Amino acid sequence: MNEDIRIHSWPCSYYLDTSKQWVSGRLSLTPVAIKFTADKTGELLVNFHLSSISEIKKESSNLIFSSLTILEKSTKHWFSSLQPSRNVVFNILEHFWREQLLSSEGAGAEAAALQSTKGKELTGLLTGSQKRLEDTAKVLHYQGEQFDNIMRGLNKIEGDMDVADRLLTELESPSWWPFSSRLWKAPLETKPKETATVSDSKNQEGIIIRIPVIITHRTDSNVKPGKLTLFASGLEISDCNSQVIHRFESKDVDDIRVHTPYEISVRQRFIGKPDTSYRLLSAKMPEAIPILEMQFSKKIQFLEDALGFVGARKSPQVDLGTSIWQAATGLLGGVVQPSSPVGDREGIDNDQVQLQKQEKISQEEAKELKQILKKLKGLALETEAELERQDEALDSITTSVDRATLNIDKQNRRIKKLT
Repeated sequence: MNEDIRIHSWPCSYYLDTSKQWVSGRLSLTPVAIKFTADKTGELLVNFHLSSISEIKKESSNLIFSSLTILEKSTKHWFSSLQPSRNVVFNILEHFWREQLLSSEGAGAEAAALQSTKGKELTGLLTGSQKRLEDTAKVLHYQGEQFDNIMRGLNKIEGDMDVADRLLTELESPSWWPFSSRLWKAPLETKPKETATVSDSKNQEGIIIRIPVIITHRTDSNVKPGKLTLFASGLEISDCNSQVIHRFESKDVDDIRVHTPYEISVRQRFIGKPDTSYRLLSAKMPEAIPILEMQFSKKIQFLEDALGFVGARKSPQVDLGTSIWQAATGLLGGVVQPSSPVGDREGIDNDQVQLQKQEKISQEEAKELKQILKKLKGLALETEAELERQDEALDSITTSVDRATLNIDKQNRRIKKLT
């Protein structure tokens, strides 16, 4: 992820201690740093890492009102006249600051990363890939259940249409036809059995991912911290106390816009009343966007600032697990046996070859990596099999719908003759 991308910027004033005066400019937030640029000179007056912050506070005094202070090591920075409001800026800065401290990109993790081995880096890479494949499998499993429910519904429709066909035959028969009593005793006992299956799958639905977010409702200037939870059937927005603010079922979502890798907006349109729209900002959003893209592939839109993000990680869904498996297997082979001709392998560039020649991994790390690769291969095969099954289910659904449409047209014509 590009660390220079600008997540947000706000007009404000900064107290320049050297000249004892306030300077107007813009306060900017990137994934790892805070910057302030003066309007008149364009000079960068403030630039420090999020991990170097000790405290962020809302303060005021007799001379300074509605100010925001950031304690960076031993230096205290004062910001005032923040737009749209001090609370908005405070909530966003505090969110990214805390997530930075908790993430592996924080100052402590950076120092540890310098001493990490190549084996640990590979383990982290493959563990992340395994998590992505598991999330994919959960969504596909839920979609498969929905296909099964659709098939059961279509089968029930076909059964009801058979009953209607018999009833129409009874109505079309002459009054002296002797076998009418049996036709009216068509089975009506299949109704209560179907609803339980749908509700059970709803109750058993699991959480795919849950991340902390900063929530903006519609175009309001007020923001508040909360959580975004992704299910296979939709998404849920809740506050810090886990009270649900709004739940979007998959069918309710009309569009999702990815403004940056860290900010999205979700909207449901209505006719005759305002749309339901939420804007969500999070340091963990890059983890949720691939899942949203898979669930809402026809409804998600990447805006200009997010196009680089999607281009760097876009690949066919079917080949997701297989490509991870092949790339990881080749990389592992090159690290364990650096003398082998890995330079001829597909998908490994010259930089990776140089790293493989320079570093080795321990036997324990190699064993752990092989176990992860084994799980990845199994997940990839399961994903491919589920996709093939769903393709067959879609073909069956299409055939059943076409057949039902023909039957409905035929019965409509018979009803018109009777009336």
